[in-house]
Amino acid sequence: MFEPMAIPAAWKGPQVMAAGQWVRRFTAAEIAEIEQAFRGARDAGITIEKLTVENFPLPTLAAELAQTRDVLENGLGLRLLRGFPVAGYSKDELRLIYWGIGVHLGTAVSQSMRGDILGDVMNLGLPTKSPQGRGYTSNEELSYHTDSCDVTGLFCLSASKSGGLSRIASSVTVRNEILRRRPDLLEVLYQPFWWSRQGQELPGEKPFYPQPIFAEHKGRFICRYIRNHIRNGQLFDEVPRLTPKQILAMDMIDAIAADPDVHFEMHFEPGDLQYLNNHVMFHTRTAFEDWPEPERKRHLLRMWLSVPNSRELPESFAPFYREVRPGAVRGGFPGHLKQQLYHTTKSLRPNLDH
Repeated sequence: MFEPMAIPAAWKGPQVMAAGQWVRRFTAAEIAEIEQAFRGARDAGITIEKLTVENFPLPTLAAELAQTRDVLENGLGLRLLRGFPVAGYSKDELRLIYWGIGVHLGTAVSQSMRGDILGDVMNLGLPTKSPQGRGYTSNEELSYHTDSCDVTGLFCLSASKSGGLSRIASSVTVRNEILRRRPDLLEVLYQPFWWSRQGQELPGEKPFYPQPIFAEHKGRFICRYIRNHIRNGQLFDEVPRLTPKQILAMDMIDAIAADPDVHFEMHFEPGDLQYLNNHVMFHTRTAFEDWPEPERKRHLLRMWLSVPNSRELPESFAPFYREVRPGAVRGGFPGHLKQQLYHTTKSLRPNLDH
């Protein structure tokens, strides 16, 4: 039934690190172009909610960002843009700059019911394993997971004193390894699991839903995996209990992704912009120690993006994503249904019937 998938996103960590092809450093001309676009927007009084590709022009870098979208969807599934000089800018100015780059890539969706579409990833001392816990507000080590969107973007403003390594693994490679070792468990991962909505449900919506971890649709692989959400689904009496095979299958995902022959790790540097395609990548972060000074705390900005060249999703992923058409604005939590999204120009998006 299942065959190994030989696609560019089916890589192993050591080979990606050795090749270094996923990292691209900004040129001096590109940095100058970003800074010019920022000054133009700032001087015109344009705020984030009014920022578009038209009023944040990047005539040269836009081609690189279009290539980044292609690499994310059809290539390795990840890209690091390195070397933006964050020193000398305030955090609000860096938010505007990051947003300006982001609108050239896609459309931001909400990261919670609060409707926050530009998240602050920093330690607020909040536990991750509570029913409403979120890993990005702690300094704890996280488990391998995907985010609830097509593409995750992270922009490093300041790094930790120690720790906080970003670890990335190909979910396609994990899938292939499970096929090689335990094909019976791979079959389980293509069947529904029951997920908690983590308190993010809309009025009248049940707080849990069925969705598989792996799927294949029209020649594309699709993965979504957040074990805490599946674990918290078990808090509801109506939800079927996890079977021993389901637990073993998730254990195998975690073990294979954690294998140094499968994943690689990187340390964020200030000025790094990391982009991952969640349909084919797992990621996690090691525990970290902050600097004692509040202004030096590890701080990343996060965007969850829908991108115009995204793959079509199967109907089995509709319970969460709601919209499965290729290139659609989808994912995120329902906060984006309660307020107007900050859209990119329509010219970036495919023509979708509503």
